[in-house]
Amino acid sequence: MVQAPSGAGGPSRAPARPPLPGGALAPSGSMAGPAAKIGLLGLAAALALWAVFPLYAAGQWLGVGVVAAATALIFYVYLSRRTVPAKYLLPGTLLLIAFQIVPVVYTLSTSVTNYSDGHRGTKEQAIDQIEASSVVRTEDAEEYTLTVAARGSAATGELVFLLTAPDGTAYAGDAEGLTPLEGAEVGPTGRVTAAPGYTVIPAGEANARSAEITEFAVPTGAGTGIRSSGFTSAYEGRSTRVYDSGCDCVTDTETGRVYAADDERGAFVAGNGDRLAQGWQVNVGAANFARFLTDPVTGASFFGILAWNIAFAAVSTAGVFAVGLGVALTLHTPRRLAGRTAYRLLVVLPYAMPAFAMFLLWRSMFNTDFGLVNRLLGTDVDWFGEPWAARAAVLLINVWIGFPYMFLVATGALQSIPRELVQAARIDGAGAWQAFRAITLPLLMVAMAPILVATFAYNFNNFNAVWLTTAGGPFPPDNPMAGATDLLITYTYRLAFGVGGAQYGYAAALSVFIFLIVTLISLVSLRRSAALEEVHR
Repeated sequence: MVQAPSGAGGPSRAPARPPLPGGALAPSGSMAGPAAKIGLLGLAAALALWAVFPLYAAGQWLGVGVVAAATALIFYVYLSRRTVPAKYLLPGTLLLIAFQIVPVVYTLSTSVTNYSDGHRGTKEQAIDQIEASSVVRTEDAEEYTLTVAARGSAATGELVFLLTAPDGTAYAGDAEGLTPLEGAEVGPTGRVTAAPGYTVIPAGEANARSAEITEFAVPTGAGTGIRSSGFTSAYEGRSTRVYDSGCDCVTDTETGRVYAADDERGAFVAGNGDRLAQGWQVNVGAANFARFLTDPVTGASFFGILAWNIAFAAVSTAGVFAVGLGVALTLHTPRRLAGRTAYRLLVVLPYAMPAFAMFLLWRSMFNTDFGLVNRLLGTDVDWFGEPWAARAAVLLINVWIGFPYMFLVATGALQSIPRELVQAARIDGAGAWQAFRAITLPLLMVAMAPILVATFAYNFNNFNAVWLTTAGGPFPPDNPMAGATDLLITYTYRLAFGVGGAQYGYAAALSVFIFLIVTLISLVSLRRSAALEEVHR
């Protein structure tokens, strides 16, 4: 009997694997899966080890436990045959926890503290800094050769003194104290020229940070510390402010003033209300949130910025929607339009350009003296010097940069609407506006309402639109922290990283308010837009 060939009704057989030279069989493709799994699990183990060692060195046992638990979970899920759904859910879940939930929880925990400049560490660290910063030179003060360095960036990194003692021993001194410096390169003058883990600050950068370097001190013991004398030498002297554990206070030996510890505020406070700059981090409960209501200046700034923030997001969203939809309707006309594709490409061009470059370009175009806008209009408007002119300029720039995205969305939504519906309405006697309002717009909103909500939320926190154009200004003379065009996000940034001193706890509380406001507005908008689904059914 002749068997039917494969594919013609007879039984099919997989072709045999060809033998390699020497008679060995070629490896099966099924080995690629286990090899990839082993490689990915090895990568997970390597990342876990990379994360665990710094946590272990810092004594962060909770972090070590979290990394170990996550690694064990990854190995269990991907080595087990019973957890098939978890294999797909686990990567996204871990990333969600790492990049969404953890930052939110950390922000919430920071918002109930006084974490700020001068209140970063523990009480013991604050005492060390108080004593070290009040060091004065004594007759028998030991001299060191100094190299000013930093951890990380020379312009913004944490200051470190690289010191060379008279006997040639090199040390690294920071706010924690003095430690031996291994692997340092010392020049013929005795100065450290290079050291692993530190960036030597050049003279120009040191001049820019001269005030910070002058105030910096390295604690070396009870009542002693090392301070700089210029940029090339340092000395170890005695403190004029001494801590007494018996009274839990700091005494200034030069003036006799006593600063008692205030554990509720995390500071040493004198009888007349003066307090030392160095404090420590403590929980303050809802004090940062109450500051919006109890502090007249802060409250006025917050509610004024909030009102402008809502108006900015609403007008920007309405503007990009109106312009984007208008252009999409114009180019969607059924009439023959020469160069339709070229027009669409030109409209999308602003969206294709880097947004930060466009903001900077528009800022120069609105320059009072040399800007293109004033030259074309023949005016002399100080666009960024007057509050309402600055607001109008920011809104115009934001709408110009944002409308191409809405144009793309509206074009896609319009193409999904059958033309027969509009034609039937026109046959029944409806005008162009009536057909658009009763047929086209409701069907458009089914697809575009969620995007409008997302656009509002994005513009509510549109940091670049304000910071790269006006930097939040113009500012009133009596309040340099809150400008006329500031959004809550730029105001928060200035509080956290501004020149007036970082206020991380207060900025975190403000971030919580932003989160709650955007969440509330988005939920209400999405619920109302859900009613539009009835139009589509």
